[in-house]
Amino acid sequence: MPEATRGGKLGLRREYRYPAGKGCGRLIVMDVAPSAISPGAVQAGEKPAPDDGGASQQPIVTLSVAALGVVYGDIGTSPLYALKQCFNGVHGISPSPENVLGVLSLIVWSLILVVSTKYLLFVLKADNKGEGGIIALVALLNPWRAARGSLRHVLMLMGLFGAALLYGDATITPAISVLSAVEGLKVAAPAFEPWVVPIAVVILLVLFAFQKHGTSNIGALFGPVMLGWFATLAVLGFMGAMGRPQVFAALLPHHAIEFLLTNGLIGFIVLGTVFLAVTGAETLYADMGHFGRQPIRLAWFAVALPSLLLNYFGQGALILGDPAASTHPFYGLSPQWAHYPLVILATSATVIASQAVISGTFSLTRQAVQLGQLPRLRIVQTAREHIGQIYIPFVNWALMLATVALVIGFKSSENLASAYGLAVSADMVITTILALFVAVRFGWPLAMAALLAVFFLVIDLAFLGANLFKFLDGGWYPVLIAGAVFTVMGVWRNGLVRLHAVTDANREPLDEFFARIEATSPQRVPGTAVFMTSSKSETPQLISHTLLHNQVLHERIVLVTVSIDDVPYVASADRVELEPLRLGFHRVVLHYGFMQNPNVPVGLRFCQRFGLDIDPDATTFFLGHEEIIPSRDASALHVLRTQLFAFLWRNATRATAYYNIPSSRVVAIGLQVEM
Repeated sequence: MPEATRGGKLGLRREYRYPAGKGCGRLIVMDVAPSAISPGAVQAGEKPAPDDGGASQQPIVTLSVAALGVVYGDIGTSPLYALKQCFNGVHGISPSPENVLGVLSLIVWSLILVVSTKYLLFVLKADNKGEGGIIALVALLNPWRAARGSLRHVLMLMGLFGAALLYGDATITPAISVLSAVEGLKVAAPAFEPWVVPIAVVILLVLFAFQKHGTSNIGALFGPVMLGWFATLAVLGFMGAMGRPQVFAALLPHHAIEFLLTNGLIGFIVLGTVFLAVTGAETLYADMGHFGRQPIRLAWFAVALPSLLLNYFGQGALILGDPAASTHPFYGLSPQWAHYPLVILATSATVIASQAVISGTFSLTRQAVQLGQLPRLRIVQTAREHIGQIYIPFVNWALMLATVALVIGFKSSENLASAYGLAVSADMVITTILALFVAVRFGWPLAMAALLAVFFLVIDLAFLGANLFKFLDGGWYPVLIAGAVFTVMGVWRNGLVRLHAVTDANREPLDEFFARIEATSPQRVPGTAVFMTSSKSETPQLISHTLLHNQVLHERIVLVTVSIDDVPYVASADRVELEPLRLGFHRVVLHYGFMQNPNVPVGLRFCQRFGLDIDPDATTFFLGHEEIIPSRDASALHVLRTQLFAFLWRNATRATAYYNIPSSRVVAIGLQVEM
């Protein structure tokens, strides 16, 4: 047999190795042309990596319009509350002309330095196979097997805590966005004030209830609606600014510097409210994989940034003319006849912004689950055409309860603003630090990378320091949520490591197992048995358990390992690693990225192209059902940690559902594991 052969139209490249003795061989499937994939596999949800075709093949203008709806929904709705809060929040400052120009200048230069420069020009360069976001950034450092206490391990913990912080932000964003839009009703008619919270709650309940249906049918409307929203921002802002063009003096950065120097500590605290104008910058990085770097940049520089600047200038001009207008400067820009249509448009924009945050949380959760940082959860693919269209019931209902509770508890966008910003500012600091190490790893000169990182860290740390003053006023909330999520991550990951250590210690090496089989010659029954295993070199406990109690083995046994690689997508061409063993045994490793849902039956069908015909509908799947028991002589802390892990383990989604294995073909075997 030659070292390597090709399969013509199928585009196969196979590597054969036959060590001496026992007839043991190895077949590694390295490449499969997409045309070789069966239609059944595609219909079952097997998706190619984005490089095989996807958003990048659409016109850049189309993608840019779509990006307005998904990427810039959060930051695009900030004019509803950002400038208002600077003068009316818990730590608001008087709307004098000098303060108005100073606050405006801070907002303008925050948008330029944080969003335009840091994220759009630099951070977007740090993509993991086209994907962005803090988990993808962590994966670029390949830290998952780093030694405990090493620099890579510390960076991984920082990144995971940054991801945990986003969960707190994900509950606040829909609450403050929808509330601030609905509050426009009481501006025109104070009689609406008692109805603001109930209306906001109803809108949020409908939004979360709709998630199970997916957004594929209405998602195409998001971009055009947000394009209309940004156009409205620009027109209203331009009309307001033309009445007092001196407001454009805020473009000069010395107004921002003078504001901070003149107002001292109060000015620094207001910086935490100014930060509301740039929340959402992390979203554009996380959504890079859906649209690509260039469409996101085009949407920002051509539409979003000019519209936001014009609207802030218009609000500032309004306050310069009438300081009392600072209570609701956004709605003060609209003529009386357009007020209610503007409320409807603003509410639509905030719903779209909330939808983007919810979808981003689903995506973040899937990444964490795939990388073993969170317990398995039920993940539903809501659209076959878009791999990013997913729905996670547990996360959805948890977000709904938290968001509705925030609206009812805080009652107004002014109160919620005190809780908003601390998590995002901390996340931005972590992103800057991680980006520094990623840049150095991929060839940037250390001096250049460090200089940029220090520049951005000065800005990020200033925002973080200012937001720390919000802690007692509500900033504790996202920190509490982040702490809870991070604790679950730590308990789950540590528990998995200990569980694998215990089970691996009781496993028999495959060579010894094969020798025992040859010596005892147990009865072999017709059919195929699939054993799911995390080890690639040891005998699964379930096989030894089955052989011990039943004294029989199937004629053909397939050992299946699902491997989640440190990339967002693994192309279907690289899905299967197949290794023929001895005595009717085969090893199959199915490779997936952390943005993909593993589907074992579909993966096994790929093996047919390489000589191993497996029909999942006529195969018996053996799965373990471990019961975790704390060790009797362990410390109280160890017992508590083990009990928490056992609780998470019992309530995690079962492997049958997570790996899409037909339950009618499963044999579950209970095992007690003492940890």
